[in-house]
Amino acid sequence: MDTELILTGTGIKKGYPVPGGDLFWALKGVDVEVPRSRLTILKGRSGSGKTTLMNILSGLDQATEGTVVFDGKTMSSLSEAARTSLRRKDIGFVFQSVALIPIMTAAENVDYALRLAGWKGDRKERVRECLELVGLGKRMSHLPSEMSGGEQQRVAIARAIAHKPKLVFADEPTGELDTNTALQVVKIFKELNQSQGVTIVMTTHDRGFMEIGDRVYSLENGEIVDGN
Repeated sequence: MDTELILTGTGIKKGYPVPGGDLFWALKGVDVEVPRSRLTILKGRSGSGKTTLMNILSGLDQATEGTVVFDGKTMSSLSEAARTSLRRKDIGFVFQSVALIPIMTAAENVDYALRLAGWKGDRKERVRECLELVGLGKRMSHLPSEMSGGEQQRVAIARAIAHKPKLVFADEPTGELDTNTALQVVKIFKELNQSQGVTIVMTTHDRGFMEIGDRVYSLENGEIVDGN
């Protein structure tokens, strides 16, 4: 595997049964390459297949056909337990709905992720480091209800990178944010590429982020119509 690529998807198809015994093909043979320590964007309208593709690339779902290789490991050859372990240790997730635990402070939310991942180091120090990375060093003791939407999403990013994953998947992370706040979030992703070496794959329907991505794939009706 090319050392510059951390993830490849080859010939990925995903079919769902429909009445009559046929399959609806949500993905129709997609090839993607994700460069290490870069921001890759999957762009498309709702229903284009981008979230289905992300779920398969991250091991949350399995392709009907095709191969996903993550850091030298073929996902389909791993047991369910091995895929779960891989997601827990080497992969982080950021979703459109930030899903922070409302009764926990920003610091406690990030610490909870470290405990789930079985972090062996100094958790308190790592929590502080991650919240400072996303510009929230002075908001550590605030509850989600005391934060703006953009601040909550930054806590979610800190939580996703806390266990030092190799790859972070962000599904429409700016979908509920205004344009300026969304741009701040994407700039944080770029800073994490450069300062932490984290690889990020992000889905979006916003055309405004196309120039920021190191690699951009445009999807329509389950197919890639443009990739660079």
